[in-house]
Amino acid sequence: MAGAKRSKSGEPVEFRSQALAEALERQDMAAVALALRNGNTVVPLVKPGPRDTPLDGGEVWTYRDPRTGEVALLLFSDAANKPANLPPAVGLQSPAWLRTFLKRYESTITTVFLDIAGPHPMQAAPGELLKALEA
Repeated sequence: MAGAKRSKSGEPVEFRSQALAEALERQDMAAVALALRNGNTVVPLVKPGPRDTPLDGGEVWTYRDPRTGEVALLLFSDAANKPANLPPAVGLQSPAWLRTFLKRYESTITTVFLDIAGPHPMQAAPGELLKALEA
């Protein structure tokens, strides 16, 4: 990735989904589903994968509410939208990865936040997103 253009967050500019950003701006769940089905999604990572292969590896970070124990998955349309207080590394995950991850952890994850800190946040149940991804 030497010489790749960088975003404000320092990540390669490819660490974004224009379709997802536009769908979130319109607060259009059908468009969000289409963007997730057809494009990559930015996720925070506890442990990054190989830098030259952003779709390969890395350990996804989830948020566990210390009061309730509920677990949330955070997805972003752009690495620049990830709040600074989350782990610094991000990964770019495919629609197939998201479908597999949600299926595997559907009973654990209670909600999915999209661009939680804005500019146009949305929230969905994992089952709702799974249905959209499998449509």
